Amino acid sequence: MDRGTVGSAQSGRLLVEVREEGPSAVVTPAGELDHHTADLLREPLEECLAKGFKRLVIDCSRLEFCDSTGLNVLLGARLKAEAAGGGVHLVGMQPVVARVFEITGADAVFTVHDTLEEALADDSG
Repeated sequence: MDRGTVGSAQSGRLLVEVREEGPSAVVTPAGELDHHTADLLREPLEECLAKGFKRLVIDCSRLEFCDSTGLNVLLGARLKAEAAGGGVHLVGMQPVVARVFEITGADAVFTVHDTLEEALADDSG
């Protein structure tokens, strides 16, 4: 597996790390994803898609908060990835973040995994 680092972005409340895992880009946001920090996640996701990654795995295990703006960033990435023949897989959501997805029904449109290993082994999208 290729485990090269693609990049990272940081601002006080959100750190985003990106790395390659074979055909997937693994994106790990850590901290709070909201109106003020959404672009820190949106930009790396768009860069991954522009580089040809159709399959994005978002490791949410270090995401402490996600509001509707953050949710919209993930939904937008999902639409772009699916248009390219891929998809977005979410991993390890904390209960507070998972609740936002449940309340909005967004959990029904994403493939959600308990572990990163499961997400990387899933060969759909």
